Amino acid sequence: MKFNDEMHKGLITNHKAQKMLNNEGINVSSEEAAEILSFLKFMANGVVKKFLN
Repeated sequence: MKFNDEMHKGLITNHKAQKMLNNEGINVSSEEAAEILSFLKFMANGVVKKFLN
């Protein structure tokens, strides 16, 4: 899933996620950060759906 920074203002971008992870000592590429964000979004959606049902 690709994120368009202009359409999703206020969300964590790939670059910001990469920077945050790197600051914590977890070195990832921009592509890896995008995959991590995609997974976290998938997990969050699943939790919300389960809560609402």
